[in-house]
Amino acid sequence: MPTASTRVPQQERSRATQARLLEATVECLVEHGWSGTTTTVVAARAGVSRGAQLHHYPTKAALVTAAVTHLTERRAVELRTEAAALPAGPRRLDGVVDLLAAAFTGPLFVAALELWVAARTDAELRDALVPLEARVGREMHRLTVELLGVDERRPGVREAVQATLDLLRGLGVANLLSDDTTRRTALLHTWKRQLAALLNPDAATPGSARPH
Repeated sequence: MPTASTRVPQQERSRATQARLLEATVECLVEHGWSGTTTTVVAARAGVSRGAQLHHYPTKAALVTAAVTHLTERRAVELRTEAAALPAGPRRLDGVVDLLAAAFTGPLFVAALELWVAARTDAELRDALVPLEARVGREMHRLTVELLGVDERRPGVREAVQATLDLLRGLGVANLLSDDTTRRTALLHTWKRQLAALLNPDAATPGSARPH
């Protein structure tokens, strides 16, 4: 019978195995897309036996949704850490929007797009993904409110935050097939000024979003 001392290393190994599987899943989705991301390919990339992979995630849908959940939570922690280093004052809004824009062009966003498209015709994946996406959307909205340091009870703030996220998501999609940096930078420059006015209508905002 396992003792307490042997159970801890086993739990650590189990967590390490899961982490490797989840990281490998996102990498495969980015490199090979949904159709090329098989559980066999993921297990091989993670250096994990097929049996161990099935033990932790018995279906492909379970594996990919767990991977997106894991990476989303980790990215939220990273965003908070990066935002903590931003200066206070009007320039903070610029930095927060830039951090969020980067999140919507990174590997996690690409992996999520693969799942969204696949879920349109895959009932099992759609059933797993719809509640996950609803939760991720709520958490991203709350995170954005937190990073911007705004009061969502004020009229128009909730809509301004959601419009920002919708804009960034759309720009991320536009960047998928070709480098859209120039157009995205110009649009974000304009939106930063508009967002500052929406979030702080009583504050003087000229020059708060000058180009870097």
